[in-house]
Amino acid sequence: MTAGSLFPNTLMIRKLETIFPLSTEEKQALQNLPIQVTTLKAGRDIVRVGDRPSQCCLILEGFTCVYKLTSVGKRQIIALHVPGDIPDLQSLHLKVMDNSIASISPCTVGFIQHEDLRRICERYPRLTAAFWRETLVDASIFREWLLNIGRREAYTRMAHLLCEFLMRLKAVGLVEDDTFDLPITQAELADVIGTSSVHVNRVLQALRGDGLVQTKGKQMVVPDWEKLKEAGDFDPLYLHLEEAGTA
Repeated sequence: MTAGSLFPNTLMIRKLETIFPLSTEEKQALQNLPIQVTTLKAGRDIVRVGDRPSQCCLILEGFTCVYKLTSVGKRQIIALHVPGDIPDLQSLHLKVMDNSIASISPCTVGFIQHEDLRRICERYPRLTAAFWRETLVDASIFREWLLNIGRREAYTRMAHLLCEFLMRLKAVGLVEDDTFDLPITQAELADVIGTSSVHVNRVLQALRGDGLVQTKGKQMVVPDWEKLKEAGDFDPLYLHLEEAGTA
């Protein structure tokens, strides 16, 4: 099943339920949320530093990134988001964006007005807790990425990133036989793990050579999950997934 085969609200519910148990009434309230769906080409900004958005963005298909630029235009990708994620949920409470969010593949996104989110949170306090937990998990992932880029070698960083993607995509039903879509360029991966695109190419070749991953076009195959976890120094605790027993 692809993300596109789900209704937008259903995908959001599926994602929230990976980190927070929802009642039938709460799920129905989320189903009734108005969501405006649109498509984006790769490389399009959704929000930029300094924007004052009045809506949040739900990723329905494709990948987006959170990034920041230095004064001379060098980019660091500080988060990647997959279907089911709401990468700018903090804009409900922080009026001015301090980072930019862009599509890194062709995307389908759903926009939810802040006023609608505030209304549903006032009526259903446990949904406030669910969205709060979502932002806390994002913060946990930020901390792991800081450790990854600061203290692990490039080979380990890449293996760790692939482990994370497999688990996050599997949580929303987008992994089949340990195979998942990875429509990200080597230049973008370089901006994620803090190295050059040439070195990313070498690292991916090494992972393939060691039998830890296989590539089929834009698909990534993990033939030996345990070995990839070991190579990536990967512990899923920081993802706080209910089904993984890390909540």
